[in-house]
Amino acid sequence: MTSRLTLCFALTCSLFTGAACANDAPPTLAPLLQSISERLTIADQVALSKWDSHKAVEDRPREQQVIAGATAQAATYHLSEETVGQFFAAQIEANKLLQYARLSSWHLQGQAPDTPRQDLAGQIRPRLDQLQKRLLQQLADFAPYQTDPQCPQWLARANQAASNEPLRQLAMVRATAELCVFKG
Repeated sequence: MTSRLTLCFALTCSLFTGAACANDAPPTLAPLLQSISERLTIADQVALSKWDSHKAVEDRPREQQVIAGATAQAATYHLSEETVGQFFAAQIEANKLLQYARLSSWHLQGQAPDTPRQDLAGQIRPRLDQLQKRLLQQLADFAPYQTDPQCPQWLARANQAASNEPLRQLAMVRATAELCVFKG
C-alpha cells in the first residue's frame, strides 16, 4: 500500500507543473497514512467480532485505555500528550465509523460475511497495540510538517487517492483530521 500512495503522489505531481510539485507532500506522510489505513482495515475484523458477540461498537473503557496508553508514550516520541490524545481519538472515531457502517450493512443483508474470524482480545487487540507504536513513530516523523500551510492539501489529495470506496475515504478524512495544526 505504501507504494500505492507514493505512486498516487507521483501521478498527481506529474499532472501539474514543476512549481506545483515543489509543494508535494513530505516523504513521511505516505508511511503514516499507510499505517492509518492498516488500522482502518482492522475495523472490519473488529466489526465481525462485535457482530458475533453482539457487543456494542462503543467501548469507552477500552477507548480510554488506548488513548491513555498512547499518551503515556508521547514523551518517548517527543510529542505532546495533547497531540497524541487527539490523534488516537481520531483513529478510534474513524474505526468506529467503519464498524457502524459495516454492521448496518450486514443487518440490512441479514448476515455478516462468511469470512474467517479473529479473536478480539487474543489477535486483533495485540495487532492494534503493535500498530500503535509504529503510528507514534510515524506521527513524530511527520510532526515537523503539521504546521505547513500545504498540509491540508496534502491530506486532501492523499485521502482522495487512497480508496475508491466513499466510506473508506470518509474514514481516512476522519482519521487524519488532527494531523494539520493551524497557526493563527
